[in-house]
Amino acid sequence: MDADREVIEVRDDEHLETARLEPYLRERLSDINGPFELAQFGGGHANLTYLIRFGTDEYVLRRPPLGPVAPSSHDMSREHRVLKDLWNAFPLAPRSYLVCEDEKIIGTPFHIMERRHGIVIRTELPEGYDWSPALNRRVGEMVIDVLAELHCVEPAQAGLGGLGRPEGFAGRQLAGWSKRWEAAKQEDSPAMRNLIAWLERGLPVSAAVSLLHNDYKLDNMLVGADDPGHAEAVLDWDMCTRGDPLMDLGYALAFWGQAGDDPSWIAAASMPSLHPGFPTRDEFVERYARATGFDCGHSHWYHIFGVFKIAVILQQIYIRFQRGQTRDERFSVFGGRVAALIDKGRILAKL
Repeated sequence: MDADREVIEVRDDEHLETARLEPYLRERLSDINGPFELAQFGGGHANLTYLIRFGTDEYVLRRPPLGPVAPSSHDMSREHRVLKDLWNAFPLAPRSYLVCEDEKIIGTPFHIMERRHGIVIRTELPEGYDWSPALNRRVGEMVIDVLAELHCVEPAQAGLGGLGRPEGFAGRQLAGWSKRWEAAKQEDSPAMRNLIAWLERGLPVSAAVSLLHNDYKLDNMLVGADDPGHAEAVLDWDMCTRGDPLMDLGYALAFWGQAGDDPSWIAAASMPSLHPGFPTRDEFVERYARATGFDCGHSHWYHIFGVFKIAVILQQIYIRFQRGQTRDERFSVFGGRVAALIDKGRILAKL
């Protein structure tokens, strides 16, 4: 299979200034030779990711999205801090080699990391594979097991024992994402206000602390081009922290479509997990709980929080499109997706 299917020519409005970038990298990356080439990874909706080649040597450059970004989001220094060491304890994390906070180089902070090869499974199962129930089951269980593996990593062994503030994590997350909603919304939404109030009333007490990916879903993974049931890498670590592991669980559940879901939920935000063979959401929770030993009795709250968080993320992207800060036409339909997710949260919470 073609593992470079994600690589495209750089989009017109997302070009990088390379006059300073190329000599900067040649000076700091060891043993590189050959001509400089730049391409772009076409997927993703937030951080911009580029493929850099020096002859046969390949690297990945990550930078924040265009336009203003929410405070503490898209933090390239944080992502570098995590990835420069995490690969030792969690091999699916790509290694980061350097970070640049000098905005004179390309106009924004960025970091350089290793290239991993594989394919990305997004909202549809890629063509060219025999998507049997048995393979679907293997892919689904792999997603669950990788999350459990990450949450069982001892943060101190990864050099991340001081990352974040685990105490009161769930409450701070709810408050923070509520503020982001207020900053990004176009108009008042009584349904969203009611959903936030429901989440506040049911706020659970965190029973465990682990490393959190904080954006864990199937399309933030690379899987084997020859065997999609095998994980090659977990990507997008700029929000990694320590905190309540069930936040990652609930976020993944919010993307975990299954047979019988409202079609608008699937269209708004879903992995292709509704196909025969994939574990159900209940099976996801049960397998994760067995692997980690964590009490998942309140997983329903975390699932609904995940739906709420995705709605806010999509609204942040949509408002940048509405304000002309990005011209990517993929974002033009995000308003409808946000509305569907608010409705999904309302129904799940029985409001």
